[in-house]
Amino acid sequence: MTNTGSNGNSNGHANGTGGTGSPATCPVLTTANGAPIGVQQALTAGPRGPLLMQDVALLEQMQHFNRERIPERVVHAKGSGAFGTFTVTKDITKYTRASIFSKVGKKTEMFLRFSTVAGERGAADAERDVRGFAVKFYTDEGNWDLVGNNTPVFFVRDPYKFQNFIHTQKRHPQTNLRDMDMQWDFWSLCPEALHQVTILFSDRGIPSTYRHLHGFGSHTYSFTNAAGERVWCKFHFKCMQGIKNMTDAESAQTIGSDRESHQRDLFNAIAKGDFPKWRVCVQIMTQAQADSFRWNAFDLTKVWPQGEFPLMEVGVMELNRNPENYFADVEQAAFKPSALVPGIGPSPDKMLQARLMSYADTHLHRLGVNHHQVPVNKPRCPVMNYIRDGALAQTNGGSAPNYWPNSHATAPKPDASFADPAWKLGETIVDRYDSTVDHDDYTQPGNLYRMFDDAHRDRLTSRIAGGLGQARPEVQMRMLCHFFRADADYGTRLARKLGIDISAMTAHMQPA
Repeated sequence: MTNTGSNGNSNGHANGTGGTGSPATCPVLTTANGAPIGVQQALTAGPRGPLLMQDVALLEQMQHFNRERIPERVVHAKGSGAFGTFTVTKDITKYTRASIFSKVGKKTEMFLRFSTVAGERGAADAERDVRGFAVKFYTDEGNWDLVGNNTPVFFVRDPYKFQNFIHTQKRHPQTNLRDMDMQWDFWSLCPEALHQVTILFSDRGIPSTYRHLHGFGSHTYSFTNAAGERVWCKFHFKCMQGIKNMTDAESAQTIGSDRESHQRDLFNAIAKGDFPKWRVCVQIMTQAQADSFRWNAFDLTKVWPQGEFPLMEVGVMELNRNPENYFADVEQAAFKPSALVPGIGPSPDKMLQARLMSYADTHLHRLGVNHHQVPVNKPRCPVMNYIRDGALAQTNGGSAPNYWPNSHATAPKPDASFADPAWKLGETIVDRYDSTVDHDDYTQPGNLYRMFDDAHRDRLTSRIAGGLGQARPEVQMRMLCHFFRADADYGTRLARKLGIDISAMTAHMQPA
């Protein structure tokens, strides 16, 4: 915005410019709706008088300030983030049709948020804690979110225990203090936590920086290729800077001098061109191997031994751009395991199945129903659907239909080529079954019609014709086919009242 006004230059400090810039180049201060502000001082009745309610610019500023903070994340509240790119280095199209991996050399924009798990937003970066490692890939077939940690396993495998576990990591309901008895009481009753506890209290429990740790998708996911073949996979992000960790003494010293040590290190490194990188790898397991694996292949508390399921390089991820605004990009970033793309899907992992709902639901609470329209969360590819309205809707479909199915030629429609193959779970086949196939939808409506006397049938068809007659001709004809299949008289009466000649169609429109 440029300054188009010609007054106020002689009172630079009073009108909020605070300097001697030229009016032609200095941007003009405005209200939220874009109206220029002439003087940035409270409007009062006399120099010592009370404020006036008509000072709407002041009121707007105070009202917005009171609402600046959105609810912090219940988990992973303290975080840092950066933008970057993912570049494919190895061909894995034999395993997945995902467009992001479609050819060697392909680059995809991405955003990565690091975090601590247990601490609040004011927690210190260098505490002993698991580190969140959440990646959003802006692929050309939609956003793919991989929401993981710096550990390959987690504390629990049953989603019923997750919320209760997090309670033990937060504050005691009476003392409002972190409580070791809560933590260890829970862990002592959950032996499946031992693997993660061992990692957390090992020498790798306090990473020196966010640039010097590995990342893991942790969960088991599925890959499907162009032929519809499915395999199971795990994602690994191997730090190319080398692993560096802190001792307890170094952690205490760092916290004493800088509670934002990891945030500062990440931001400064990228600002000076020292871009951190990770080698992205996958492990692959077939269904036959999963069936014979000595542990549950979908257990989040277990790893797949790399000697049996070696790491396969996929590409390199680089962080090379700092956010312009922390709140807009990092605090509002919304990651959800349910953000999947064709070729990448979930698995029977119980914790992952629960997170598919839980993470999406928390963003509805924190950011609102249109959180996917916030720039940092917005897909880089076209978005075409029938989701409408809600608070802060930015793009709302214009005048296009807001329902499906519809028969409008230009409206978005499903494309069967993107359908996931059926999924066999024991003797059960998981698939998207067509609810219109193998159903008799005409006998009972026809029986009901035939129960009515002639006068009732006439009133019924008159009412329907009154509404159906306002639809497009092709819609009328399509609907008439259904009425004829239910009962020939039903269709004939309606056609007559609609003024449609049905002689050419009655031969093959008898009741089913």
